[in-house]
Amino acid sequence: MKKIITLAFLLVFGLTQAQQAFSGKGDTKVNIGANIQDGGTGIQGSIDLGLGENISIGVVTSYLLGINEYNGYYGTTQYYGAKPAFKDRFDAKVRMNANLGSVINVDKKLDVYPGLSLGLRNFGGHVGGRYFFTDGFGVFTELGFPIAKYGNNDKMFDHLNNQFTFSLGASFSL
Repeated sequence: MKKIITLAFLLVFGLTQAQQAFSGKGDTKVNIGANIQDGGTGIQGSIDLGLGENISIGVVTSYLLGINEYNGYYGTTQYYGAKPAFKDRFDAKVRMNANLGSVINVDKKLDVYPGLSLGLRNFGGHVGGRYFFTDGFGVFTELGFPIAKYGNNDKMFDHLNNQFTFSLGASFSL
């Protein structure tokens, strides 16, 4: 019962103390969370800086930790327990977001942002949302997808950073 009361108190306190999710120029948000995709899971970190009332730019990086081993043929070569190297697990992108919370007139605690990204592996897009419980702490979720892939995907692990991704975690306001 104590846990339920504590959880209820924290939820009510968080909702009553909530602040604006995106305040425009100079607003800085940091996201840290889990990256979930086909064939592996990992960590993702991003930072976004507000340039105007509804525009922000940023950087996002991800690193895949839990990756399924590859067993089977790739081309004419047979592999057993093949694992990707560091360069196959890591990705970095610069991005631009359209922060639409005030445009679509949702709760000030919620920031909804579609955007485009240019990375080491592809040109892509994303759709995300952040909800802030307090002035500096909230949660985020993002869906990412490639639009144009670089190269011809002729390496065994090229697909790892060229696919649909789902991310969720904590968001901080600096």
